[in-house]
Amino acid sequence: MNRIIALVVVVVAVLFAGSSMIYVVDQQQMAVVSSHGGENPLVEGPGLHFKLPSPLQTAVLVDTRIQTLNSPDADRYATSDKIDLLVNPVLKFRVSDPLKLFVETKGDPQSVSEQLVTRLRGALGDAFAKYALADALGKQQAIAGEAREAMQKQASPLGIDIVDIELTRVDFPAAMADTVYKRMIAARQQAADQERAQGAAEAEQIKADAERKQQAVLADAYKQAQSIKGEGDGKAAVIAADAFSRDPQFYQFYQSLQAYRSIFKPNDVIVVDPDSDFFRFMRSPDGSAPAPATASRKH
Repeated sequence: MNRIIALVVVVVAVLFAGSSMIYVVDQQQMAVVSSHGGENPLVEGPGLHFKLPSPLQTAVLVDTRIQTLNSPDADRYATSDKIDLLVNPVLKFRVSDPLKLFVETKGDPQSVSEQLVTRLRGALGDAFAKYALADALGKQQAIAGEAREAMQKQASPLGIDIVDIELTRVDFPAAMADTVYKRMIAARQQAADQERAQGAAEAEQIKADAERKQQAVLADAYKQAQSIKGEGDGKAAVIAADAFSRDPQFYQFYQSLQAYRSIFKPNDVIVVDPDSDFFRFMRSPDGSAPAPATASRKH
């Protein structure tokens, strides 16, 4: 009977030792195998592996997929103008170097989540502190990007890559929401008034410049027109003087016709002396005085 019990104990011990010597690594994992006390760690990939029984050797499985840390409670972060915001961040990361993670966490990779949450709060606090309230609300992606870069520098020594940081909620505490909204509305109204004033000033400047250019163009055009007109009048005078010098009598006739045209208008009634020298070309084609009529004698 004692032999049977002893045999059973030996079999159980062998099975237990065998089970502790064989382990399977999934495709989504890596294993870090180390001696007692975490000495001489090495990394094993997916598959079936053997090791010495515990506690001579231990195998710690590390998930290499993209993991998500999502805090259910919002954290408070202050902006540069000392306004508190409630923020719910979501951190996505991936273990890129399981061996480095194992060494830095002293054989406890599961504790990395707490370290990442602490570093995330610090990175977001520094990022929000660079922006005033209005900018912080409008540049959430930029803030998340700055926090991710800062987190990457801190997580790299742990063998971790920061994939992304998302801000799922950015809001005000209920006690100060109304006050903040009023301040934001006043600030936006002031900015809008400044933009309108600047636009009106620029419009007036453009209008004044356009009017000055218009006056300059008109003055230049008038100057050119007067110059062209003067040249034309001079040439016309030369031509007229040359033509009229050849026939002075025709010149006098032409000038009289021009005078008649400028004075006599349709339907005008003019009372003048017909014997006036002004009408001499109406009395005679050559402008000479007509011969006086011979008075008849009565017999």
